[in-house]
Amino acid sequence: MTESSPTSAGETPAGETPAGETYAGAGVSIDAGEEAVDRIKSKVRSTFRSEVIGDIGGFGGLFALDVARYRSPVLVSSTDGVGTKALVAQATNRFTTIGIDLVAMCVDDLVCQGAEPLFFLDYVAVGRLDPDHIEQLVEGVAEGCRQAGCALIGGEMAEHPGAMEPGEFDLVGFAVGVAERDALITGATIAPGDVLIGLPSTNLRSNGYSLARRVLLERAQLPLDGPAYPGAHHTLADELLAPSVIFSPAIAALQRAVDVRGVAHITGGGIPGNLNRVLPAGTAAEVTVGSWEVPPIFAEIQRLGGVADDEMSKVFNMGLGMICVVPQADVFKALDVARAAGHRAVEVGRIVAGDGTVTLV
Repeated sequence: MTESSPTSAGETPAGETPAGETYAGAGVSIDAGEEAVDRIKSKVRSTFRSEVIGDIGGFGGLFALDVARYRSPVLVSSTDGVGTKALVAQATNRFTTIGIDLVAMCVDDLVCQGAEPLFFLDYVAVGRLDPDHIEQLVEGVAEGCRQAGCALIGGEMAEHPGAMEPGEFDLVGFAVGVAERDALITGATIAPGDVLIGLPSTNLRSNGYSLARRVLLERAQLPLDGPAYPGAHHTLADELLAPSVIFSPAIAALQRAVDVRGVAHITGGGIPGNLNRVLPAGTAAEVTVGSWEVPPIFAEIQRLGGVADDEMSKVFNMGLGMICVVPQADVFKALDVARAAGHRAVEVGRIVAGDGTVTLV
């Protein structure tokens, strides 16, 4: 009797039909995607405004803009992501707040031009679709939308096996707002003598994480479950995952109350790289160092990484999330309005004649 040879890996025994390939076999689970959608429906609906038409599940989100409310409406759009802050969320398996960062990065850009955020869409790419993971991410996005007053009307979940490992993800957002054409904040009326009002940020928000991670986690090898800095009563993970403040409602309140001539969202590029974007020809800005409180985490990054002052100011917000430009006559009212909106606003500098530079003095 002749012995049969064992079947080699990948071969089909003689007489048997090869099994057909499936999407699941390639690493994509349609069932998991459908479960994730079912889980997030109530969270998405919690953000709906009266202008939202229909429900989630269509091929496009529907928003009925009430043009009768406006004399000459201008749509303003923005898109952004959360950067490598996502890697900290991934390392700690904590995903419920990073969606707030996503919304903040987008809607706080819109409001710099005087726009009211109307609706938001998100895009989540993952290595392997886990409904629990998606639910937590969208929970944060929905909370951010509620804080900003905009509707989450659509999104996309994409499973990318091979391109991303299980547990890896990226998060991107898209926001649309509306403003009256004659009420757009352009910076054109900024003039020497105007005052800079700063709205503090207590954390890194969602910027500079590549340098922060390199210094704190790679160079200093600090544990994420250890103190954020000497004397801190919270962990480094808590510090790095603290969600961004959403400033758009406060900026909208300021615009209704005073002559807001310019608004700079302090993100990547820091104060010098963002405030200069709103300065018209013939002006410059002087920002008074020490006029606001710098959160301790920045000193820790600088100390452990030997980071120069100039580099710190170019990478991080250094404790200011927004800077508004108002005329001298409106300073006290602007401070009162911003503080009433929940922000410890302070005067941080002024506009002078110049060539568009921003100087920290």
